[in-house]
Amino acid sequence: MTDIELRRIPAGAVTLHDARRSVQRTVELEAFEIGVFAVTEEQLAEILPIPSQHPRRPARDLSWLRAVHFCNAASEWEGLDPVYLFDGENVTWDTTSEGYRLPTEAEWEFACRAGSAGPHYAPLAEAAWTSADGVSAPQDVGGKLPNLHGLFDTLGNVWEWCWDLLDPARYDDYRVFRGGGFADDAWSVRAGVRRGGGTRMHHDDVGVRVARGAFDSLDGGDEVQGWSASADRERAVVDGAVPFGWTPMGRAAR
Repeated sequence: MTDIELRRIPAGAVTLHDARRSVQRTVELEAFEIGVFAVTEEQLAEILPIPSQHPRRPARDLSWLRAVHFCNAASEWEGLDPVYLFDGENVTWDTTSEGYRLPTEAEWEFACRAGSAGPHYAPLAEAAWTSADGVSAPQDVGGKLPNLHGLFDTLGNVWEWCWDLLDPARYDDYRVFRGGGFADDAWSVRAGVRRGGGTRMHHDDVGVRVARGAFDSLDGGDEVQGWSASADRERAVVDGAVPFGWTPMGRAAR
């Protein structure tokens, strides 16, 4: 398989904002690794039976389930223990495995921001492929400026799947994707904007950037890198006050 280039991200903290639920929380992260680029069509085609028409473009039209299957297959290809365990379409994360996986939402945002407190790590036109470029498809990875971690295209080009649930009280199994896509305007292509889709959904502007890192989690696998299984269960309880929709336009995430 074409090498997946990773960058080590040091330990640190990030504050996550969920504008729909008027919630914010600060997450302490251990060091981890994340892809310098989104997974390309070429890399996907080497692992899964999907043809590659544009080898250096980010893979897209990729469901969350296919993304986690890719992670396991890439791990096995390199002789690593797979991260994800499957019971039908129920997926659990073995947090002690060193294999390829999806980043948590906290890891993704911390890696994207690279120390920046604003919505973009550089002027957007220089950092991201967006609707302002007038392109009709994703562009080859690495064509815009990287952030200070040396990561390319975390903003724009394609959205990227994360491990976390979006809002289980409202959207059941929807998983988060982050970063904005080639057809999105500047408001959507921001470090703090959260969107998501069902595990079988696929969109022509959603791809994946892999991570690696194993952790001795709290409570027997319940809490790691900003994600918590018990918190997911609590958030799944409908309290009658769950707002509808994505991040509100009037309260844009940074």
